[in-house]
Amino acid sequence: MSKANIRKIVTVVDEIHREADRTISPPTRRAAAIAVIENSFAGRYEENLEALMEIGAELGGLLGDKCVSALGITPSQTESYGKAAIVGVDGELEHAAAILHPSLGAPLRKAVEKGAALVPSSKKRAAAGAAIDVPLGHKDAAYVRSHFDAMEVRVCDAPRANELMVVVAVTDSGRPLPRVGGLKTDEAKGQDGLR
Repeated sequence: MSKANIRKIVTVVDEIHREADRTISPPTRRAAAIAVIENSFAGRYEENLEALMEIGAELGGLLGDKCVSALGITPSQTESYGKAAIVGVDGELEHAAAILHPSLGAPLRKAVEKGAALVPSSKKRAAAGAAIDVPLGHKDAAYVRSHFDAMEVRVCDAPRANELMVVVAVTDSGRPLPRVGGLKTDEAKGQDGLR
């Protein structure tokens, strides 16, 4: 049985076919899966946020799987990932942190196969319709500069004051036309999460 009281899930795929008047082939593709959930701690202080941490574990796998499926790839074909959350105005930033940090990462890594690097994250408190930039980084090697990126997402009616909007983003490539140097994807070892 689901621990999260999910109002809706939104999945978005962004494909870049042209950049700087050049054709990108294959296109750079990013997917975001967004869960809008009830925040049972909205409007009150609660010392123990374990319930939100358990929801984070549930959503990491669910949203990661949805991203991989939306891109039509296998988990091993994913290249970068990120996570973000917006807490509604009656919640605390710590509610977003409880969802994102202690437990969401392990099931997300399983959904994208491996994931040696830290999962970049962002959080904020905002009203319905606010946008958030989901930071992206290479899933196995943080020093791969071509994958330093972000994907902006928003849901027009979320989060409501008593909700959380939880986002996972996954890509099958880096930025289009990368040329700022650094470690290349095919050079990454993925053993220490850095290189």
